[in-house]
Amino acid sequence: MRFDHVGVATRDAADLADLFDGLLDAPVAHEETFDGMDIVFLELDDGGYFELLEPTAGGAIDDYLDREGPGIHHVALATGDISGALDRVRDLGIDLVDEEPRPGAWGHEVAFLHPRSTGGVLVEFVEH
Repeated sequence: MRFDHVGVATRDAADLADLFDGLLDAPVAHEETFDGMDIVFLELDDGGYFELLEPTAGGAIDDYLDREGPGIHHVALATGDISGALDRVRDLGIDLVDEEPRPGAWGHEVAFLHPRSTGGVLVEFVEH
């Protein structure tokens, strides 16, 4: 596995994209509306991304922002075999948010690991 992106919850993805582009020279690589969110991917030089998550119609990110405020929401790791990665996680006794891969942003299959089993970090697997 390798680092893929860090997901950042925000109420204003456009302003945050401008800030990070100026700060990190991280231009917008992809934008979409998906699952009740506006999502903006900013490309970093090493091939990783900042994923900005702005809720548009309630949902998990809106709830997260109400509860925690803006900031890092999750860390994503890329894998070529998400089903195999989930099998390994189950063998280790780690709790899953997603028992099976589901559609994610940018057309990728994704699955989340529960933060109670990963040191308080919401971990996302992304199949490339």
